[in-house]
Amino acid sequence: MKAYVFPGQGAQFVGMGKNLYDNNPVAKELFEKANDMLGFRITDLMFEGTDEDLKQTKVTQPAIFLHSVILAKTLGADFQPDMTAGHSLGEFSALVAAGALSFEDGLMLVYKRALAMQKACEATPSTMAAILGLPDATVEDICADITDEVVVPANYNCPGQIVISGSIPGIDQACEKLLAAGAKWALKLKVGGAFHSPLMEPARAELAEAIENTRFNAPVCPVYQNVNARPETDPETIKWNLVVQLTAPVRWTQSVETMIADGADHFIELGPGNVLQRLIKK
Repeated sequence: MKAYVFPGQGAQFVGMGKNLYDNNPVAKELFEKANDMLGFRITDLMFEGTDEDLKQTKVTQPAIFLHSVILAKTLGADFQPDMTAGHSLGEFSALVAAGALSFEDGLMLVYKRALAMQKACEATPSTMAAILGLPDATVEDICADITDEVVVPANYNCPGQIVISGSIPGIDQACEKLLAAGAKWALKLKVGGAFHSPLMEPARAELAEAIENTRFNAPVCPVYQNVNARPETDPETIKWNLVVQLTAPVRWTQSVETMIADGADHFIELGPGNVLQRLIKK
């Protein structure tokens, strides 16, 4: 069974999507539609911008979404998923690819999500850190023991790799304790804020309203969602899980394990880079 997977923030690179734009008329038309809808030429930033341009959440998220979804669209009749899933932002790409959202609605939700998240990041200085080499339970326990600051597991990426999220002092405390507990690596990430943590609550509230006012359809195949690592096809459940996702951890490890248990034996990544392929292999 084929599982199509879609990456999240961090997969971006300058030049992403340019080959598609230059060589595929369907892709060019969709990229230009996105430029018109967003009110600025995001393709200029994707193809010829700087790393700093692409690191802005309000640019990164729609850019990765566009690259991912347009790749799926250019496959035409060859795109026959048995299941889809996306990592964080990539969940929106997975839903559009599976027909639960239109291209236009998906793009505008991603852009509103990005703006809301950027605003939340600017309101409260915060960050994330990658932790390698410890059992999930150890990371969870150490985060839970820090009660004077916000720090929580945010991304379960693969066995032995978790990203934590929270206030800057909370992340500093947790990294020190995790290294003392035997972590091979505890590295703060160059991100704008504490994604998938309680500090994203203001963004969650904004996104909830936008999602409630957007039409969702039943997807053509199950979409394995981040918050529960379960296959979903009910539009109302999908909407609720998208809202909760902003302040809840991304259960990517568990999602991949569930997809494999449900018969997935061929994973195809659509989007910039190959980070999900590497995680799935691990």
